[in-house]
Amino acid sequence: MTDMGPLSWSRFLKILCMFMLTITPILASGRQIILFLEDEQVKEGAHGELGAEGDSSLESGVIKEDSDEWDEFGDMEDKSVDDLDPGSWRKILEETLSRENISSTEEGLYISGVNKMVYAVSEGEQELMKEAISDLHLAADGGYAHAQSTLGYLYGIGSGVEQSDAKAFLYHHFAAEGGNFQSKMALAYTYYRQQMYEKSVKLYAELASVAVASFLSFNESPLVEPVRINDGSEENKEALRKSRGEEDDDFQIIEYQAQKGNAVAMYKLGVFYYFGLRGVRRDNAKALSWFLKAVEKGDSNSMEFLGEIYARGSGVERNFTKALEWFKAASRRKRFSAYNGIGYLYMKGHGVEKKNYTKAREFFKKAAENDDPNGHGHYNLGVLYFKGLGVKKDIKVASRYFITAANAGQPKAFYQLAKMFQKGIGLKKDLKMATTFYKLVAERGPWGSLLRWALECYLKGQTGRALLLYSRVAELGYEVAQSNAAWILDKFGEYDICIGKSGFCSDVERHQRAHTLWWHASEQGNEHAALLIGDAYYYGRGTERDFERAAEAYMHAHSQTNAQAMFNLGYMHEHGEGLPFDLHLAKRYYDQALQTDSHAKLPVMLALLSVWIRKNYGDINRFSPRHASQIRKLVEKDPY
Repeated sequence: MTDMGPLSWSRFLKILCMFMLTITPILASGRQIILFLEDEQVKEGAHGELGAEGDSSLESGVIKEDSDEWDEFGDMEDKSVDDLDPGSWRKILEETLSRENISSTEEGLYISGVNKMVYAVSEGEQELMKEAISDLHLAADGGYAHAQSTLGYLYGIGSGVEQSDAKAFLYHHFAAEGGNFQSKMALAYTYYRQQMYEKSVKLYAELASVAVASFLSFNESPLVEPVRINDGSEENKEALRKSRGEEDDDFQIIEYQAQKGNAVAMYKLGVFYYFGLRGVRRDNAKALSWFLKAVEKGDSNSMEFLGEIYARGSGVERNFTKALEWFKAASRRKRFSAYNGIGYLYMKGHGVEKKNYTKAREFFKKAAENDDPNGHGHYNLGVLYFKGLGVKKDIKVASRYFITAANAGQPKAFYQLAKMFQKGIGLKKDLKMATTFYKLVAERGPWGSLLRWALECYLKGQTGRALLLYSRVAELGYEVAQSNAAWILDKFGEYDICIGKSGFCSDVERHQRAHTLWWHASEQGNEHAALLIGDAYYYGRGTERDFERAAEAYMHAHSQTNAQAMFNLGYMHEHGEGLPFDLHLAKRYYDQALQTDSHAKLPVMLALLSVWIRKNYGDINRFSPRHASQIRKLVEKDPY
């Protein structure tokens, strides 16, 4: 793709009135987002110099080049999870925290409390949970933010304490003020659900900036892959099999191939260890070793990764000269994305004679014009035009590059578009859109690392601990964690894995907790969750029986093309339960269910038979009691 030419902005928007902006599977649930951009959304006077209402980083409509807020080419740093997320439970879970590193009495109480809490849910030790909460209260009373955050979580779900949204909010508020990022995520999600975008956008903007700082510069990948442990009502065995790390059969086959000299297999192992994918623990030393072996076989992908490793200093001493050599070697072998690395070095003046924005633009352009699967070349060009670095500043051209990059799943492009919507730069101010995009980026932050721990616990059969961790991430707004925690509560309800207000969860507490989680997941587009919410209201599971609310939930699942929901709506119209008695609409919904899912043929045929009988004979009860009973059993049988 070459520089955007004379095509008018208005015409461009009319041609591209709808963009399918698909974030990569690591974001939230991996679902598609549709962004409608129309002429009225484009800010007047957006060509050339930039301005924004209330933007402190702008003076006289010009972005200051040294503004940190808009510096998208900051120095790459391989920061640890602890640096980016100081409230992480990682060290406690890994048991790598030594007593020498405990700096205060409150920190010691907090660590003791979390350890006891984790052990309590793992072993079903109710008394130990009381001790954990006591330790956490003492630490929180001393102003320790991370203890306050943990108490906010416990009060939110009612584990070991009486459930209280008010206390949960209060503890999260104080923890967020004290710098705890999990509490900031929880508050941002709470405001987001309540459509309080003025408050939500500020928190998500801060969180997204930290998430961006955690990204790897050239080859973004998830800090953690969000694995859905259920497929509908069944366990997602295939996804779980692929998440067993070095124990997975596929991994061992790839490892065997690599040991036999297969360059592609060597590269794959390097990627697994570099990013920590498919349940493999991140290990820079092993990644470097496999990449070096692969380049001996001429693998260009590994050459690019070596360029990044030396540019970042990931497990090696930082060396920009070597980084440039590897990037150039990869680009000579038609690894076009490596041009982004060369462009970055020219932007910063690292490993080259001096900064050169013109050369940087040339390399970014080469990356964009060729294979640019993650949209990084388009994104980098967008930044140049946005800031006027080596080119004439042009916000409209920048916007188009960002949109193209976002369409390729580039998270930094979503971040940039979110800032533009938030501040009204180039695009009309839209806090809802800004908040939504910030949320997508923020969920790639380091606080999502608990998803990996939760999955590992589940795979090891430590279901109680998995539930604890998934529930913690669920309150931060991660849909996959919400559905995983809810599914565990439903699937393993007969086991003592859920600790409630006092003792193990009662059926009412467990159903209510699962109900809340499914509801939150359904709000974020999980059709199976919406279906289960409908079932909960229809059968009175964890809530009062309410046919009308059941119908609303089924309608929500129906809007997401769920065949079971269509069938249920047909049944409710046929029987006048929560919906008007209407045989015509009943038949329409039954037909839709069959059109959507061919597996529904038998139950739909039986249901249509029931509708035909009602239309022609008025009431099924006019048959003999034996025949009427047989027909009811067939028609009302759950089709799945």
